[in-house]
Amino acid sequence: MHTLHRIKAYLNHWLDAVDAHSLHSPFLYELYTQVIKQESLPDPAIEKLRKKLLNDHRMIAVDDLGAGSKHADSHQRLISEIAHHSLTTPAFASLYDRLATYFNARIIVELGTSLGITSLYLAREAERKVYTFEGSPALAEIATISFEFAGSNNITLIEGNIDQTLPYLLTGLPKVDMVFMDANHRYEPTVRYFELLVRRTHEHSLIIIDDIHDQAEMEKAWRTVQRHPLVYTTIDLFRCGLVFVNPALSKQHYAW
Repeated sequence: MHTLHRIKAYLNHWLDAVDAHSLHSPFLYELYTQVIKQESLPDPAIEKLRKKLLNDHRMIAVDDLGAGSKHADSHQRLISEIAHHSLTTPAFASLYDRLATYFNARIIVELGTSLGITSLYLAREAERKVYTFEGSPALAEIATISFEFAGSNNITLIEGNIDQTLPYLLTGLPKVDMVFMDANHRYEPTVRYFELLVRRTHEHSLIIIDDIHDQAEMEKAWRTVQRHPLVYTTIDLFRCGLVFVNPALSKQHYAW
């Protein structure tokens, strides 16, 4: 079911996609040509860690508080399988790093730590402070080891149910520069988390929502986000969606 949905969603995305010549906004043209379409080499140290996780055949008990895995029915899962199915690809992880640099993000919130690979890319620059949330104790433990292995000391991992941990953390945080949402891939929690987070952003903040075409619920959530009164421009990259809350931008939605 998920496979057929993604094929249909990809065809629709391909039909809607535009290129640089269709972009009249200088901001969007620069973002497209200098960030989205640029390539950067993946971080060798982080990719070494990814390879280690892909070859880790230990079994762990995953307490999934979200929509659950599309690839496993059991809570007992191999680390290697989680790494294979759940980790952000090197290309997109590098893109998120470039976006954080381009928007000069200093305070970053990530929902859904998993094994910690995306967290490490978001935290590549020492000036960034990453707050990452994970509901599964087993995944949080592995991610913590990953952060120690990589020598990253600018990541704070908050373990527990995001329904409780996120509102508590946001009350003590300054405005958030960048958000990466990759947790609980269902309509209601996605929209609720977005509502909490968008209220803590400023006009130059960026919100990234992962897996927006993964299933019908996520596509519905993406459409709801696009209609939000604080949202001005969105960009559909198929794998993820970029959300901009700058009132200087026009109310437009693009597929790239």
